[in-house]
Parts: sequence; C-alpha cells; structure tokens
Amino acid sequence: MAIHFNARDVPAVSLGDGVTRQTLLDPTRVPDVRFTLDRLTLAPGTSVRLAVDDDALAWFQMLDGRATLSFGDDTAAVETTHIGLLPPGFDGMLASEGGATLLRAVVPDAATLDPAVVANPPPFRLVDWREEPLLKSEHDARQRIYIVTPKMFGVRAIRGEMIIYPPGTECPVHHHEGGAHFMYFLTGNGTCWAGADQVMAVEPGDLVYYHDREPHWVKGGDAGDMIFSEFFVPSAVATVWADPSKICTWVPLGVNHRGGAPSRTIERHAHGPTAEV
Repeated sequence: MAIHFNARDVPAVSLGDGVTRQTLLDPTRVPDVRFTLDRLTLAPGTSVRLAVDDDALAWFQMLDGRATLSFGDDTAAVETTHIGLLPPGFDGMLASEGGATLLRAVVPDAATLDPAVVANPPPFRLVDWREEPLLKSEHDARQRIYIVTPKMFGVRAIRGEMIIYPPGTECPVHHHEGGAHFMYFLTGNGTCWAGADQVMAVEPGDLVYYHDREPHWVKGGDAGDMIFSEFFVPSAVATVWADPSKICTWVPLGVNHRGGAPSRTIERHAHGPTAEV
C-alpha cells in the first residue's frame, strides 16, 4: 500500500536558532526505505549545516525562499527552482536572510547502490530545473524535466525528475522494479492511485511513496497545472507498463520551462529502465 500524507501534518523538531526539521521518510515510517527525507525550514536570518558522511550521498531541493550555500572557499546563490547534489564528504552552511524551506534527502551507505560514488565522488552540482530541456508526452500534454540522472550528475544511486500534468491529463498504469520512489507535490491538485483500490487526492505539500513493484497511475486535477518532483533510489529502476502499447515516449520541445534555450540537448526517447539523458 502506498504511503500518503501532507508535510503540514508532520511534527517539526527544533534544530535551534530558528531552524526546524520535519522527518518525512525514514526507517520508522518505511522499514525498508534506502534513504531519509527531511523538510527543513529556516527562519529569516538563520542558517543550517549541510554535512554528508564520507560513505553517503545527499541532495536538496529548494521549495521556497532564497539562500546562500557556503562550502570551503566557494559560495552559491540558491533559488526556489534549484536542486543541489551533495557528494560524499560535503560540508557546507546554508544561510537565508529572508527565510527558506527545502527538502533534504540522504542516501547512507551509497556505495551499495553505486560503488563509484564513494570511490570517485562527483563534484557539488546545482541545477535550476527551469533551465533544463522540457519534454512532452507523445500521447498527451504531460511534460517532464530531468533534474538528476547518471549523465547529468555521474551518479546512479538516485534519479530525479520534475513532472507537469495539465488539467485532466493522466499516465497509464505502470509499476517500477528494482527500487522505490516518492513524489512531492508543489502546485495544483490531482489524484494518485495505487494497487487495486487505493485512491489519494493530492495537493501542494503532499508526499506519496510507492513501494517496489506497486502498480500506480496519476491524473491531474481540473484547474491549473499539477507539478511534482519525483525521485527514485537507485536510478536504474525498470518501468513496466500494464499495457505495453501505452508506454510513455517523450519528445523534446527545444525550449526550457521558461521558454528559452535549454541548457543541453535531449533526444526523443521512451521511458524505460534507465534515464541516460
């Protein structure tokens, strides 16, 4: 059975100095989960340490506000549309003058999923998802933006995407094999299904976690685009369609989400076992 809840219903724990943490996914909620997911909130004028163990891999996604990430002798301006990859051994401070909210996920023992990630750690990366190539479903108006893939970040422990469902659009029934994934809903509303009879109305702040091999499908609501981020652990998760004739094929539109030139080129492809894009 899929796990579904809204982040507002998760108790916040103070980390001190105006920073709170809500634990969304961990072994207490999902015994076999291979990562932890927290929602961090920074009050104006506060900061939080983002440190990663030498055998772990982490990423974060900004949900609201602006911040500055300082690490070593470097700094990076972080906006609401940014996703950051934090390699093994990373140690930085995220500070926000006006306040910020972000998701932070950690994959412990990352070498069990991707030996190279610890043996040859990737660099810190920051991606603006609205600058990445925008792709459209061949069958309908749904859109997809890849934000974490082996080709982009050089890691196979995780994979991430931004998904856009215009009103009334839906994906075919399918399941994934080889790993689990979650969806975090950012804007709009819609409905998720799991198994034979689980129906979940979703809205901003909702999280849906699907177990390995759990059949599911998603439909957008009737007002405005439904946008959610979707992460898989590990990246090489096979997608199996209940009706093979409805396999999702994605066509590049030649623009990014802002309507400008995308940061790179992606070819037309079917959504299969891996996302080498």
